[in-house]
Amino acid sequence: MTLPGEIKPLNEAQIRARVNGYIKDWKYDIGARVKAGETLATIDAPELDQQYQEAKGQLDQSEAHAQLAQLTSKRWATLRGAAVVSQQSADEKGGERVAKQAEVASAEANLHRLQALKGFTQVTAPFAGVVTARRIDVGVLVGPSHPVELFDIADIHQLRVYVRVPQSLAPQIRQEMKAALSLPQYPGRTFEAKVIATSDAIEANSRTLLVQLLANNDSGALLPGSFAEVRFELPKRPNVVRIPSTALLFRDNQIQVAIVGEDQRIAFRKLTIDRDLGSEVEVSAGVHVSDRVVDFPTRFLQEGEMVRHLERTADRQRPS
Repeated sequence: MTLPGEIKPLNEAQIRARVNGYIKDWKYDIGARVKAGETLATIDAPELDQQYQEAKGQLDQSEAHAQLAQLTSKRWATLRGAAVVSQQSADEKGGERVAKQAEVASAEANLHRLQALKGFTQVTAPFAGVVTARRIDVGVLVGPSHPVELFDIADIHQLRVYVRVPQSLAPQIRQEMKAALSLPQYPGRTFEAKVIATSDAIEANSRTLLVQLLANNDSGALLPGSFAEVRFELPKRPNVVRIPSTALLFRDNQIQVAIVGEDQRIAFRKLTIDRDLGSEVEVSAGVHVSDRVVDFPTRFLQEGEMVRHLERTADRQRPS
C-alpha cells in the first residue's frame, strides 16, 4: 500500500517576545544550527528597566516601614505590660507590624516578577534545532503589545510523517510497523520510518485514519514540509483474491462478476471490494481462487447461459 504523506519536524516553535522593547541585536539567521538555551536575539526594554528600579526602591521602602513597625510594636507591648497604654492601642501597633510585613512580601513578589521579565530580554532557543525563519531586524518594536514572530525553530534530527489510511485498511496498521519513504528529489532512494501512533478515530469527511510515523534524519536529507510517498508492506490475507478490473460488471446497482460454473453456465456474483489497485482489484468476498472469471464480459451475457471455453492460442487476437 502506497499513500501520500506529509513530513513535519519532531518539534517546532514560533518564537515571540515576552516583553515590550526594541530588537538590540540578533545572532542567528536562517539555516543556523542552535543549541537549547542559546541566545537568538537581545531586546532593549528601557521601560522595564525603570519599572525594575522602581520596584527595588519600593521594596527598600517597605522593608524600612516594616522594621519601624516592628520596633514600635515591641515598645507598645512593653508599655502595655506597665499598664501605660490600653490593650487596644497595643493591638493596633501589632496589626500595623503585620500589615507592613505583608507589604514587604508583596514588594518582593513584584520585584521577582520584573526580574523574571528582564530575563526575557534575552530571546533563547527552547530546544536544539535549525532556524527556519527570521522575521525581525535591529530596531524592530516587539512584545505582547506588538505581536511579531521573531524566529521559527525546528528540531529535524527526527521527523514526523503523517499519513491518512483508508478506513478499510485501518485495522492492518500496527505500532512499530515499518514503512519506506520515497521523495521526488531523491529518485531511486528510500528512507525508513516506523509507526509510532494513530488517532484511533476515523475522520468523518475523508473516512481515513490519521497515522503518525517517525523517521531518523541523521543525514539531514529529509526536509520538513516535504511531500513523500509512504509504502506499507501489509500482511497477506488468505481470503483476498485479485481479479482484473476489466472483469467487473455493474448490474442491478451492484458490482458483480461473471463466473463460469462446472456446468459451463454463467452465474453472476456480488463482490466485496477491499482495494482498487487500478488494473486489478482485491476482493474479500464473492469469488474464490478456484473460480473461472469471465474477463471483458459483454452486456449480453445472461444468468444460466451456456458458454464454451476456448484455449487461447498464440495467434489468436482479442476482439476489439
